[in-house]
Amino acid sequence: MDPEEFRAAGHALIDWLADQRVAVADRPVRARVAPGDVRCALPTAPPETPEPLETLLRDLDRIVVPGITQLQHPCNMAWFPSNASLASVLGDLTSSGLGTLGISWESCPALTEVEEVTCDWMRQLVGLSDAWSGTIHDTASTACLVALLCARERATDHGQARGGLVDEQQPLVVYSTEHAHSSVTKAALLAGYGRRHLRLVATDPWTRAMRPDALADAMAADLADGRRPAAVVAAVGTTGTTAVDPVADIVGVAERHGAWVHVDAALAGSAMLLPEHRHLWNGVEGADSVTWNPHKWMGTVLDCSLYYVRDVEHLVRVMSTNPSYLRSSVDGTVTQYRDWGIPLGRRFRALKLWFHLRLDGIDAIRARLRRDLDNARWLAEQVAATPGWRVLAPVPLQTVCVRHEPPGLSGDELDAHTLAWVESVNASGEALLTASQLDGRWMVRVSIGAEPTERADVAAVWAKMQVASGETD
Repeated sequence: MDPEEFRAAGHALIDWLADQRVAVADRPVRARVAPGDVRCALPTAPPETPEPLETLLRDLDRIVVPGITQLQHPCNMAWFPSNASLASVLGDLTSSGLGTLGISWESCPALTEVEEVTCDWMRQLVGLSDAWSGTIHDTASTACLVALLCARERATDHGQARGGLVDEQQPLVVYSTEHAHSSVTKAALLAGYGRRHLRLVATDPWTRAMRPDALADAMAADLADGRRPAAVVAAVGTTGTTAVDPVADIVGVAERHGAWVHVDAALAGSAMLLPEHRHLWNGVEGADSVTWNPHKWMGTVLDCSLYYVRDVEHLVRVMSTNPSYLRSSVDGTVTQYRDWGIPLGRRFRALKLWFHLRLDGIDAIRARLRRDLDNARWLAEQVAATPGWRVLAPVPLQTVCVRHEPPGLSGDELDAHTLAWVESVNASGEALLTASQLDGRWMVRVSIGAEPTERADVAAVWAKMQVASGETD
C-alpha cells in the first residue's frame, strides 16, 4: 500500500469508524456470539493476494462487530468505564502512522519529550506536587509490578545485583486487602515475594477500606517472626466497590518500617482531575509511587496508564540494563524511558493523551466526570428509596453496588435470584451490568461513566433492573 492508496483507504476507514459510533446505541451492548463463532467465520489460511478494502469492511460488519461488546454504548455499565474518546483515537492513529520506535531518546526525541511534557501536564491536573515524575505504561498491572520491583530492591539494598531474593535472610512481605485488584497478587508473585508473603489486611466492614491498625499489627507480627515489611499497595478505588484506603494513615504506618507505598488509583485517578475529590487520596505526597489510567473513566483510548515516582534515580537503577548498542553521547542529559519500565521498545503512547487533552479540553472532561458522579448519586438514592433494594457500599465515585432482596430469600437462593436477574438484563442486549461477590454473596455493580451516558440512560437501566428482578411489570 503506497501513501495514495493509504489516503483513500484511510478516508473510507474513518467514515466506517464514525458510522460505528453514530450507530452504537442501536446495537446490543453484549456481544451476540457463541464461543468459536468468530473463529469459524474466518478462513483457516491467510490470503495469498491482496483483497480490496471493501471486502475487509464487509467482514468487519459481518463477523467482527457482532463479536464486540460495545463498551462505548450509553447503557454499558459493566466492569468500569473504558472510554475511547475520538480525539484520542486520532492520536493513536497518528502514533501508528508515524511508525516511531522508542528504544532511546535518539531513536525518537519527540516521543520522549512529548511524553515528559504530557505526564507533567497530567501531574498538574490531578494536583500532585513537582516532586513527582511520570511515564506511560500499558496498564496499571504493569505499573504495580514495577512498583513492587522497586520496593523489593529498596528493602534489599539492591539485592538483584548480588544473589537476588534467594540470598536474603529475611523474607519480604507485601500488604494489600482482599478488595484490591487481582494484579496486586500477580505482581507480588512475579516479583518473587511468593504467595505466603502476601498479606490481605483486614478492612472496615462498611467502607471496605484497609484498617491502618490492622496493617500496623500485621507488620509488627511479621517483624517479630523474622520477616521484613517491604511494600503496601493502597487502593484508591478498589475493583469491587471503589473503596478508598486511607492513604495518609497507611503512609504513616509504612514509614515506621521503611516499606514502599504504592497507590493504585487506576479508576479513581480520573476523579482527581476534580479539585473537590482530591481528598480521596489525602497523604499521597508521602507515597513512593502512584498509578492511574486515563484509558478508563477519563476516556483516553487503551492503552494509557500513568505511573509516577518520587525517586527517579532509584527507579532507573532498578530497571536499567543499558546495553552497549543503545549508548549515546546524550546519556545522562536526557530521559531514557526504556529504564523506567519493563519493555525496551515503546510506542508513542503520549500522542493519544496529548490529542485528547488538546482537542477535547480539560473543562469538557471535568464536566463529564461531574455528570457521571451526579448520576451515580441519583441512582444510589433511587435504589435506597425503593423497598426490597439495598445499596451495599458507600458511593465515593461512579459505581453503585446493589442487591435486590425479596422477602424470604437469603443465602444460595438469594444468590441465584441475583444472578438470574442480572443475566436477564445482560441477555436483553439493552444494558450490561457486572455481577460480583461481596462478603461471599453475589451483588451487582452498576458502573456509570461511558462517554455518551446521560441521566435518561441511567434511569432506563434502573427500570430494566426492576423489571428483571420481578419488582415491576
